[in-house]
Amino acid sequence: MTQTALIVAHGQPSDPRPAGAALEALALCVQALLPDWEVQAATLAEDGAMARGVAGRAGGVVFPMFIAGGWFTKVQIPKKLAEARAVGWTVLEPFGCDPAVHDLCVALAREAGADRVILAAHGSFKSPVPSDIAFHVAGRIAAEAGVAAEAGFIDQDPQLSSLTGGAGVCLPFFAAEGGHVSDDIPAALDRSGFTGRILPPVGLDHRVPGIIAAAILRGVPVCAGACRWAKGQMA
Repeated sequence: MTQTALIVAHGQPSDPRPAGAALEALALCVQALLPDWEVQAATLAEDGAMARGVAGRAGGVVFPMFIAGGWFTKVQIPKKLAEARAVGWTVLEPFGCDPAVHDLCVALAREAGADRVILAAHGSFKSPVPSDIAFHVAGRIAAEAGVAAEAGFIDQDPQLSSLTGGAGVCLPFFAAEGGHVSDDIPAALDRSGFTGRILPPVGLDHRVPGIIAAAILRGVPVCAGACRWAKGQMA
């Protein structure tokens, strides 16, 4: 019996279709690893995309392509499912809460071959949850890759623009490409005097489809407490 998974991301409200197409391409890669599943994609920014993704399907799992849990996974995604009159759907733990993603960040830091890593994250002035995950991952990079590692944020302190400049690499702790990655991170690092390389965001790595496929098969619900390193309640 074919099971259904719907990968959901925020998307780009100012221009929804490119981000939607990129997510659909990711879903195809995950589909190739899950022959017994139907894998769909939808962004919240694209009007009606989630409703189309669940239409005519008798339940399944929603995989949030988000770095942290919170309002989108607890409120917005369930609200969209309710608006679509979708029943039998389980929202899973988001992408950034998966320890395999943290393992990947450590691997990317090692592969970069630099002695300093800045983990660039969005952050939030409203909740400690996103920064908890970023600090956790930066700590793992420092401990396991043996390099200086620090987290900097777009939307909270310490802000990327306030970090001491210099060489090294910046690893964007983001699930996808977008304005924050293409514009905000480079601009903030320029202001800090950073002279190193900016790596592609974690979510674009070629190992990500395998991580998502494994998470879908595990099927850990969003409130199952998988984000145990966070200080506050996750997702």
